[in-house]
Amino acid sequence: MALKFHEQIISDLLEDSNGGLVILSSGLSLAKLISSLLILHTPSQGTLLLLLSPASQSLKSRILNQLSSPPPPEITSDLPANHRHSLYSSGNPFFITPRILIVDLLTQRIPVSSLAGIFILNAHSLSETSTEAFIVRIVKTLNPSAYVRAFSDRPQAMVSGFAKTERTMRALFLRRLHLWPRFQLDVSQELEREPPEVVDVRVPMTSYMVGIQKAIVEVMDACLKEMRKTNKVDVDDLTVESGLFKSFDEIVRRQLDPIWHTLGKRTKQLVSDLKTLRKLLDYLVRYDAVSFLKFLDTLRVAESYRSVWLFAESSYKIFDFAKKRVYRLIKASEVKNTSGKKRKFKGVNASVEAVGGATATNGDTGVVIEEVLEEAPKWKVLREILLEIQEEREKQTLSEEDDSDNNGIVLVACKDERSCMQLEDCIANNPQKVMREEWEMYLLSKIEIRNVQTPQKKKQKTPKGFGILDGVVPVTTIQSSEGSSVCRQEHEALMAAASSIRKLGKTTASGSTNPEAQVDKASSTKGKAKKESSNLRRPIRSCSKKKTNREPEIVTGSENEEQVSEASTSAPREASDVPPNGAKKLPPVHFYALESDQPILDVLKPSVIIVYHPDMGFVREIEVYKAENLLKKLKVYFLFYDESTEVQKFEASIRRENGAFESLIRLKSSMMIPVDQDGLCMGSNSSTDYPASSTQNSLTRKAGGRKEIEKETQVIVDMREFMSSLPNVLHQKGMKIIPVTLEVGDYILSPSICVERKSIQDLFQSFTSGRLFHQVEMMSRYYRIPVLLIEFSQDKSFSFQSASDISDDVTPYNIISKLSLLVLHFPRLRILWSRSLHATAEIFTTLKSNQDEPDETRAIRVGVPSEEGIIENDIRAENYNTSAVEFLRRLPGVSDANYRSIMEKCKSLSELASLPVEELAEIMGGHKVAKSLREFLDAKYPTLL
Repeated sequence: MALKFHEQIISDLLEDSNGGLVILSSGLSLAKLISSLLILHTPSQGTLLLLLSPASQSLKSRILNQLSSPPPPEITSDLPANHRHSLYSSGNPFFITPRILIVDLLTQRIPVSSLAGIFILNAHSLSETSTEAFIVRIVKTLNPSAYVRAFSDRPQAMVSGFAKTERTMRALFLRRLHLWPRFQLDVSQELEREPPEVVDVRVPMTSYMVGIQKAIVEVMDACLKEMRKTNKVDVDDLTVESGLFKSFDEIVRRQLDPIWHTLGKRTKQLVSDLKTLRKLLDYLVRYDAVSFLKFLDTLRVAESYRSVWLFAESSYKIFDFAKKRVYRLIKASEVKNTSGKKRKFKGVNASVEAVGGATATNGDTGVVIEEVLEEAPKWKVLREILLEIQEEREKQTLSEEDDSDNNGIVLVACKDERSCMQLEDCIANNPQKVMREEWEMYLLSKIEIRNVQTPQKKKQKTPKGFGILDGVVPVTTIQSSEGSSVCRQEHEALMAAASSIRKLGKTTASGSTNPEAQVDKASSTKGKAKKESSNLRRPIRSCSKKKTNREPEIVTGSENEEQVSEASTSAPREASDVPPNGAKKLPPVHFYALESDQPILDVLKPSVIIVYHPDMGFVREIEVYKAENLLKKLKVYFLFYDESTEVQKFEASIRRENGAFESLIRLKSSMMIPVDQDGLCMGSNSSTDYPASSTQNSLTRKAGGRKEIEKETQVIVDMREFMSSLPNVLHQKGMKIIPVTLEVGDYILSPSICVERKSIQDLFQSFTSGRLFHQVEMMSRYYRIPVLLIEFSQDKSFSFQSASDISDDVTPYNIISKLSLLVLHFPRLRILWSRSLHATAEIFTTLKSNQDEPDETRAIRVGVPSEEGIIENDIRAENYNTSAVEFLRRLPGVSDANYRSIMEKCKSLSELASLPVEELAEIMGGHKVAKSLREFLDAKYPTLL
């Protein structure tokens, strides 16, 4: 069933033959909209091309799932040229990557007149220099009647930067903007006509979780205050609410990138710390207590003294409360007074013990770890909801209500696969047993880390840091010594607990003949947990997994299509089996990871949805699913942690999207779009010649102002370079782009100039792998002027490193030292520094002046060996004999300072061998080096008598 607002969008697009830009709210089924347009396409209209990018692969899979007819195939580079030409002429829709399409357009393999239009699926990621804009400019120039339809469901991305939407429309030659927010009248009326039954469950957090969240927010606020002191970032963006989103990192880096090399280490570390703190807030409400503690331990080891947030005032609360959620330290003497229900581990050689922050001295009693293993509050609520759903269904069965449309499937939506796996364990097993397994894995990892760290590092003579970090403790009080002992005793107690678990695991694995007898023991292994819970897992269709590898079978994506019929029929039947140990029956449950981005609702068609981790896009998908199935009863449970950043982030995401649409609506009312969008002013095309505009003030001395015939400039570009935007900018400058496969170089500007382009990231990687040395060697071998182009990003600093980081000595790890050694090794190499793509285009234009145009056939053959093994078109033979030069440079007395003068004076090695010492001294610049060469040449060859 097509939604009415989808039909309205389609009719608006079909009205304008030029196309348009459609911006939807997230989750309003963009895939169904595009699939409906594909169904309406007919071969008589012409070929339709859908441009793919790596970010739009999930959208492609959703589009293919919506099509009942044969899906559009994808044109790849593996297809031969004649086959691709026939596909382009067939009139059918095809998926194609921009890199393949632009190469086929420049090589004229596409009959552009037969193209009906182009679909761009990721309009929010485009710019004026992107390959998609390059494609549209060529297509519009050769076929003005072809339409361009661009789509985006990321309104926040369309308002980032200066006039992003207006610049995108100008680059795509579009004049109409279609905005469809969630609060649009047609959309809201249709989605709210028959809304699902919604139950908002607010789960209170534990006191330790509240304390951790408060401490993280305080530390984040302290880091933001430190960031404000730099006066280098817009203060309006530095709020805790904006710091909850990933886009915050992009906003801060966008402002700091141009001056990144001038920032101090503290400011750079603050940017990284804010990202870490956002992860901590997310993991606090997403994962269990043991996993959160393990992540904190990893951060403490990985970041150590470099981090700023670890030394904030409230940071100790994060670690303290995280430990108290898992275990606590008590006196060994108190163990006798406990009931013994909880396992406790005693530390060896203990002399100090700490309980709840109180410190007691003198102790032969030792320290004992008491397990707390605090469960996530949502686990219990989730199980209660499932039991409630099962009770309601049993009541409906007894009352014999007609519910034929209800397939009985309960869908639980989580953030990631790991959460799905853990919730499966909680439903199939006792949650305390799941926490026990996580705790045992945590302790065993402590032993593994200790075994890795057995080789003790030597103490450095020059200590790093200052104060206590430097090992300087001026006064050792009783409290400080007790504190250090507490940490040591805590570590020993953890090691003792881990050792006991390891020993217990070995004994049960080797000596136990009856596994069921060991089930009630506190340290049950994974194998016994698997055997005990095998019957409990039967009622749950999608919870069939092996405990040994902990890889559950999450029913998502294509697996749903294969199992949906089986799940809808067999699962309720299996749910009627009586579980062991008197456990209550649960309905069939399917888990879905939101990060997989699959059309799970249309495949499973659930009757109950539990949103375990709220997500705005998935909430909209639920609304669309209910609007398409008006007669279906749907109940939705939302699980929120009350007064948590989870609620704040969800509400802020809705406000951010609404604010983005309000900004777009205001922008649409005052947007300036050129009336004539033919694109002729954007640059000439490779296959058409347009007269250049003559200047009004032409010099009359030049034959009465006669316009000179401009020479067409061309650049040979390697196929792999079309991943970058430089060919697009060169085309805008009026150069003819010839795409070929080059063995040597990336750009051929003239018969003697070859350019190897390197971005900053690629430059570092090429130095590390040694690939750059080989590339420069090949360019120096075949071209008279080899050029290394180092291209910086326009929005980043035009510098490798700050001036203070540049040392006087040559070090093997310094990029400046590596470049210096490269230039010394290849004296003819020229290095160009470019600030941006447009600066590179200007440099190329200057280099091509007074130069001959490159030969395409010659450039292709350079570096390619023939069947006889001789390199074809080897221009070294035209300049000098490479083998003779290498032999010359190895002779005694010949150095880098004099071998060129020897080559100028002597035409061959035989002529050099016949010169006397006096002439050699004049050529080589010294009598001593000439004498050593002469003696080497006159030396007699040894013979055997």
